[in-house]
Amino acid sequence: MNYANFPLDKRMPLPNSNAGDGEDFIDIERLLGMAARQAKVVAVCAVIGVFLGLLYLQTTPPKYQSVASVLIDEGLNKIVDDISAASTTMQTDSAILSQIEILTSTRLAAVVVDKLKLDQNDAFMNPPVSALAKGVGMVRSVIQYVRPSPSMPGGADFSKLDPAARDALIATSRRDYAILKLQNEIQAERTGRSYVIALGYQATDPALANAITKAYADAYLADQLDASFDATERAAVWLQGRLTELRQSSQAASLAVEKFRAEHGLAANSDGQLMSDKQLSDLNAQLIVAQADTARASARYQQYKAIVDSGSDNAFKDAAISSDQPSSSVIAALKTRYLTVAKRLQDVEANFGPEHPQAVALAKEKADISTQIFGELKQLTESYRNEYEVALARETALRANVAAAQGKSSVDNQTQVKLRELDQQATALTTLYQTFLGRYEEAAQQQSFPVGKIRIISDASMPMAASSPRTIVVLGLSLVLGMLMGAGFGGLNEFNERFFRTGEDVRDRVGLKFLGYLPAIGGKLGKEEKSGETQVDAKTAQSLSAAEKRARMRVSIDSPASMFSETLRSAKIAFDVVLEGQGSRVIGIISVLPGEGKSTVAANLAGLLAANGAKTLLIDGDLRNPGLSRGLGMEAEQGLMEAVVNGQTWQSVGKIDRQTKLAIIPAVLRGHFSHTSELLSSAGMRRFIENAKETFEYIVVDLPPLGPVVDAKAFAPLVDGFVLVTEWGRTPRAMVRSMLESEPYVANKIVGAVLNKVDLKKLAKYGSFGGSEKFFDKYSSYYLEKSEVRGKAPV
Repeated sequence: MNYANFPLDKRMPLPNSNAGDGEDFIDIERLLGMAARQAKVVAVCAVIGVFLGLLYLQTTPPKYQSVASVLIDEGLNKIVDDISAASTTMQTDSAILSQIEILTSTRLAAVVVDKLKLDQNDAFMNPPVSALAKGVGMVRSVIQYVRPSPSMPGGADFSKLDPAARDALIATSRRDYAILKLQNEIQAERTGRSYVIALGYQATDPALANAITKAYADAYLADQLDASFDATERAAVWLQGRLTELRQSSQAASLAVEKFRAEHGLAANSDGQLMSDKQLSDLNAQLIVAQADTARASARYQQYKAIVDSGSDNAFKDAAISSDQPSSSVIAALKTRYLTVAKRLQDVEANFGPEHPQAVALAKEKADISTQIFGELKQLTESYRNEYEVALARETALRANVAAAQGKSSVDNQTQVKLRELDQQATALTTLYQTFLGRYEEAAQQQSFPVGKIRIISDASMPMAASSPRTIVVLGLSLVLGMLMGAGFGGLNEFNERFFRTGEDVRDRVGLKFLGYLPAIGGKLGKEEKSGETQVDAKTAQSLSAAEKRARMRVSIDSPASMFSETLRSAKIAFDVVLEGQGSRVIGIISVLPGEGKSTVAANLAGLLAANGAKTLLIDGDLRNPGLSRGLGMEAEQGLMEAVVNGQTWQSVGKIDRQTKLAIIPAVLRGHFSHTSELLSSAGMRRFIENAKETFEYIVVDLPPLGPVVDAKAFAPLVDGFVLVTEWGRTPRAMVRSMLESEPYVANKIVGAVLNKVDLKKLAKYGSFGGSEKFFDKYSSYYLEKSEVRGKAPV
């Protein structure tokens, strides 16, 4: 089966160039590999950072800090608030922050500037600065030079002012600058969650720092006392004016009440009750008594009237001595006499009979007494009737008086609503006046109360050691920043990594079989080839001697046990497997860019095949730049071009290596021949290759790179398989992928790719943990040193 003739999509499809970039997890192994590869970059940047830190320490003048601690005293607040007219609580964080804002205010800074005359202190106005600050100042000067700003508001010119005005303006400007500078440099911070505020200032002069801190603390204390005094004074002045108004309003309201009471006759007794209400109350009480008297008189009258109406016979039976009549009354005496006569009559009649004269006399006397009793009852009944009529008349009169009093009281009550309104207003004004009078007295006392709401718990002291710059902090920060910068550069390097570094890149990025690593040729090919010595560039290769160039073309022959030769054997096995069943095999050695070492690979591959006893022909097919022929040091008059054009066979132009019996067809550069692709794809080239196949088992053709010219594409129909040579760390993956996608016919015949000019020492850093790249140092016992090759890089 001819695997090379399969379409590319059936062999190994080209994967996405961004494969692996969309993983959802962090690849720790990849990150560690990146860190190992960029360790030098990080180390260099860290050293640079430390150096810059040392430079900063050497060029930065030391600063000294003086600190004072101020306490917002809750105890003093309570004392002041108990007698203050304007109570203030300090329970919230916003209150502490407000005090910090007061400390950093412009007004307080102006007080300190004026007290210490800082605008005239050169150590404050123009302190020594670091080299970094000087650099920033120079940049600002350049910017101001490019974009100048007016020296005075409105663009006025100092030169147009008279000397006195100019001096005054300069002094004002210096003072304003000093205030702004002090306001920006003063430090006020809350200590934890306490009520303590740390107040500090830094300066290059320790005495100046101490003086400014003390002055600030004193100014803050004085400002608090002045603020309390001013607030109390303003409150007292306002209260005094308000008291006058309230006193006048209270008096006017009281006069209005009395005037309204007099106008409407709403006089009151000592209990505060209106006279009309008192009169109505008395009349109601009298009416109640009169009603009771009338009822009692009526009852007695009706009782006696009923007795009288029953007749004289029954008068004695119903007559009873009234509870209000004395026991010696006439009726009682008559009643007693009547009973005595009645008893005697009863006894006489019982003894002598009713006809007895004495019985008749007693009966007559009894009738007389009964008549007298009835007469008394009639007289008493008439008396009770008169009493009843008098009581009824009195009740009627009282009812009329109560009705009249009620009418007057209703009118007075309606008027009293307005009176109560006026009285309430007068009372409210009087109460408000008393309250304001008390607050005024408190405010007047507070003006002379010498207690503030803050106190200094730690005075500013003279600093003995510099507070900045801190050597350990600066160096540590410089080291960290340097490492971060190195990490940034390293990450940028990794991000810009677009080249082939490992066999996984070849397999995963472009979908080709990886045939192996070809180490950079330099020094000894045993132990020294795995030391990672980097190949030199093309200019250095041109300066190599002819012997050194030829030696590079014979590495696989001179050092058959080297890693270089072992990789070529891997390539041979690969195309032997792919091209199994074919007699003679045409192998094309190609690359994408010039200078990737394909000529060296072609010469060494052909030499390895010939050294193993296979009949091998090596053809320099790069007719425009025959680097293979130059490297082998072949100076021929005729080459591939002449043989193809003249219809000659390989024997007429071929050269034979005496050691390996390798046949070589050189290329002779004939001016600027631009039709090389037509020559390589011509019938004459086909006949030349077919003729060579009759003799050789392997025909190795060194073809031009795919990027600059199309010669390799033109020769592709004659090739059984290609070996792609890519330079380690130089050939872009995207370019190779694009070339394979644009040339599928060539891509279908690529047996595999080799990475050339590999720096083995660096390669281990790009390999994954467990990958073969990590174990090349353990393979050294299998790569025997046979010879020494001078020079640096393959051509």
